[in-house]
Amino acid sequence: MNALNVSCILMTLVIYFAAILIDPVSGIDCFKCVSFNGANKACDDPFHNNYSTAILESPCMGGRKGRDGLFPATSCIKIAGYYDDTGETITVRGCALDSGTLTTDTEIIRMSHCGRFYYDNRYVHGCLQSCNDADACNAASHLIPSSTVVILTLVQLLSFLQR
Repeated sequence: MNALNVSCILMTLVIYFAAILIDPVSGIDCFKCVSFNGANKACDDPFHNNYSTAILESPCMGGRKGRDGLFPATSCIKIAGYYDDTGETITVRGCALDSGTLTTDTEIIRMSHCGRFYYDNRYVHGCLQSCNDADACNAASHLIPSSTVVILTLVQLLSFLQR
């Protein structure tokens, strides 16, 4: 076996293992809806996750602080509460992503919050919750090489070995 064959085999193995080890960026699925004063029952609690495609965004995209455009979300969020001034209820389901700032208090998805907060120019008493542990409350799935990629890699490796 000459040096060129050894180099080709090593390069094939490097590419194969890189495909296995590199974790590609992928978004998660989240339900996106708004219910004001109970007007959208499918969005309100108790929430019945019937996998309705009407309110499921796949992949869910969100804005990022200091950047233009939309990016694959890393977490689902839910805001549920009532307006302090009128008592009207609000439920918002959507997605968000970490913008990379240094502290938890500047990133909406890093920690759930309950109490009073300012939303849509009004004070709301309720909770903002985030999750990222399952799709539609969501973990991005890791891609694994398909059997076709594995077979083609092995065929190529065997053809180099036979030379």
